[in-house]
Amino acid sequence: MKSKTLYKRALWVLAPLVSAILILFFLPRQKTFKYDFSKGQPWRYEQLTADWDFAIEKSDEALRAEREQASAAVIPYYNLDERAFANMRDSLQKQYTRYFSAIMSRNLYRKLSESLQAVYERGILSSTDFARLDSTASVNVIRGNTSTPADVSQFYNVQQAYEAVMHTDTTSYGSYVLQSCNINDYITPNLLYDEAKTEAARADAADAVPLTSGIILSGQKIIDTGDIVDEEAYQALVSYRKTWTSRNTVSGNEYMLLGQTLLVAILLAVFIAYLSIYRRDYLEKPNVIIFLASQLVIFSIISSLVPGRYIMMVPFVMVPIMVRVFLDSRTATMLHIVIILISSLSLPDPYLFILLQLAAGIIANYSLTELTERSQLFRTALIVLGVYLITWLGYELASGHDIRSLSLLMPRDFAVNAILLLFTYPLLYLYERLFRFTSNVTLVELSNINKPLLRELSEEAPGTFNHSMQMANLAAAAANEIGANSQLVRTGALYHDIGKLKNAAFFTENQAGVNPHDRLSYEQSAQIIIRHVADGLKLADKHHLPDAIRQFIATHHGASKAKYFYNSYCNAHPGEEVDESLFSYPGPEPSTAETAILMMADAVEAASRSLKEYTEESINQLVDRIVDTQMQEGHFANCPITFRDIQSVKAVFKEKLRTVYHTRISYPELNAPAKPEEPEALPSPEPEEAAALSEESPAKPEKAFPQSDELSAAQEAPAAEPAPASGASSSGGASEK
Repeated sequence: MKSKTLYKRALWVLAPLVSAILILFFLPRQKTFKYDFSKGQPWRYEQLTADWDFAIEKSDEALRAEREQASAAVIPYYNLDERAFANMRDSLQKQYTRYFSAIMSRNLYRKLSESLQAVYERGILSSTDFARLDSTASVNVIRGNTSTPADVSQFYNVQQAYEAVMHTDTTSYGSYVLQSCNINDYITPNLLYDEAKTEAARADAADAVPLTSGIILSGQKIIDTGDIVDEEAYQALVSYRKTWTSRNTVSGNEYMLLGQTLLVAILLAVFIAYLSIYRRDYLEKPNVIIFLASQLVIFSIISSLVPGRYIMMVPFVMVPIMVRVFLDSRTATMLHIVIILISSLSLPDPYLFILLQLAAGIIANYSLTELTERSQLFRTALIVLGVYLITWLGYELASGHDIRSLSLLMPRDFAVNAILLLFTYPLLYLYERLFRFTSNVTLVELSNINKPLLRELSEEAPGTFNHSMQMANLAAAAANEIGANSQLVRTGALYHDIGKLKNAAFFTENQAGVNPHDRLSYEQSAQIIIRHVADGLKLADKHHLPDAIRQFIATHHGASKAKYFYNSYCNAHPGEEVDESLFSYPGPEPSTAETAILMMADAVEAASRSLKEYTEESINQLVDRIVDTQMQEGHFANCPITFRDIQSVKAVFKEKLRTVYHTRISYPELNAPAKPEEPEALPSPEPEEAAALSEESPAKPEKAFPQSDELSAAQEAPAAEPAPASGASSSGGASEK
């Protein structure tokens, strides 16, 4: 016990300390540019003038376009192969000497050589290069170490060069002579593309493009209130922000760190003070402390890492939803406020962020009272999206902006936020397993009577199962009346007696004429009855039931006695000292409003089955006697439940029991007919008829199930005035859930 106390105290110190260190580590250390602007939006701040000279940088798109334009304007380079003609001429001469002299005159050979020389001197391009230069007017022709521009129109491609040679003067000679010489074998490109030199020239041209488009002098106006942020103004503002950031960047600024530390410490202290005053029970639960600290750290760090323009995509509303599901609404709202205030420290324009998150968080908190279905979370996401849009629109219009000039970037961010908010559902399961919480979704799943454990209870101990079902309805109605968690009480009622599965026949509601207690001593019988609590806890562990349900199993009898066997033993052994531990349940006593309601409902429902007459007076006396006796014995001393709550619970029990045990009308017999005839069989009354007549019958209904032995003595306990419970007060309400 001492080590557990030390662990809790250490956690009280370490949790806020570690949280503060992590948050401060990720908070930005440079000063924040306080203006937020978007292209096409009006400038909503005061007139902005330059504090120093700065150049207006071109936008990435403009700079890229100018560089592409400069690169495209570069004239490509081609190397002139001066050996190409000489090689072709030598080859032609050899062929003439060997073969062509027989069909070609010397004069024609000379003219052919001159034509080839003229074509090569103008330049021949390959078909690929000729097509590449289709839209280019000129190129640089490299001869040796010099390059000169040349008009592309003067060049031939291979086909054009062939046709130019073939059109040599053939007035005196037929064209067939040249055709037989295969002139195309002597035509080859002599202008070759120099890719390396061309790309180098283009890179130099792109690098030569200036990065700035102008300069703004100190004291010159940059933009005025209400001016539209057009392309020129936008680039001026971006350049000013960049210059401002570079001039105001400080590394390890101790004063800024000191200020951030003070603000974070104050906000954490406010939240700890809230827990100490209003939710001190949470400080006794290490899993709750770690859960709250983790939410605080995770979302504060995310806000520091996400760029400011994307901050509205972060689903901060997850925090109040998850804390609301696992804990309560006030703690959810308080933690959400602390998180958004800490997150705002890293934002340039925190006012709009705080306004939007506060509105969305509060609405989401109270729109999701009890999460039991996936559709509820989808509906909440739509509500949050609507709140974001309406709040943002109101803020922009109140700032004097024209609705036609509003950007769609913020609605886009809100839509992404709403989509990410849907991931709360799987995260709830993760946190539930990680921190040993129990959500309403899990409670609804556990309350399905087709669950293996409940199905086994209905088959092996049907009396106990029906008792659990009846008291589940009683307890849930009472919980609703005082604002407790009705789903938790209902599920706890279904499982509170599962320990009776081990010895079902020893409990009167499951017996059919044979009572095995007749062969046992009072002590043995009491131990078997009491043992169903321990057996129930073992079954709960086996079936991995959450701690919230195990609490109902352990506390539904508290530290009371199995009074039937205790009283019987005392009567059989007058004057002897009794070992009360043999007849007492191990406890503990109920510690929550829900477990207290279950204890009352358990005793009242079981004892109500033994009433001899079901009248309003007898039911009222039964409920008052049992609940007042439990109060007198101090079973609710540690419960956060008030006298007013207990009176409300008793009123619900009385009303529900009167409804369950209402009297029914007896059906009249059919008079005998005047003439002796065979009477016709009367049809059975319809359910609607029976229901309509049930309020008029004075007859007493049969009791469907006998009461449990351990509860029967509650009815027989002497009437007692209600004694004040040490843990209750005469005013106030149950803790909110």
